[in-house]
Amino acid sequence: MNVYDTVNQLADEIKQSEEYLTFKAAKQTINLNPEYKIKIAEFEKARYEEQLNSIQNGKTDEKVMQKIQSLYKDLIEIPKIKKYFDAEFKFNVLLGDVNKIISEAVKDLIS
Repeated sequence: MNVYDTVNQLADEIKQSEEYLTFKAAKQTINLNPEYKIKIAEFEKARYEEQLNSIQNGKTDEKVMQKIQSLYKDLIEIPKIKKYFDAEFKFNVLLGDVNKIISEAVKDLIS
C-alpha cells in the first residue's frame, strides 16, 4: 500500500468517526437556523480579529477578551449551539491528534 492509499483510507475513517458525524450533524442543525448561524459567525469573527490583534501587537486586549467570553457564555446557554461548540472541539482534537502523530513520525526531518 502506498502513502496516498493510506491517506485516503485515513480520510474515509475520519469521515466515519463519531467526532466527524456528530460535528457534521451539529453543523447542519446550526445551518438550518439563520439566527444561530449569524450569532456563531459574529463570535468567530470577534475571536479571529482578537487573535490577529494579539499576534500583531504581542498582547491581548482585555476588554475585547471579556466581550468574547461574554458572547461565548451567552451562546452556550443555547443547547444547539453548545452541542455545536462541543462537537467542533472534539473534532478538532481528533484532527490535532492525527496531525501530532504524523508530525512525530517525521520530526527528524523537520527539526
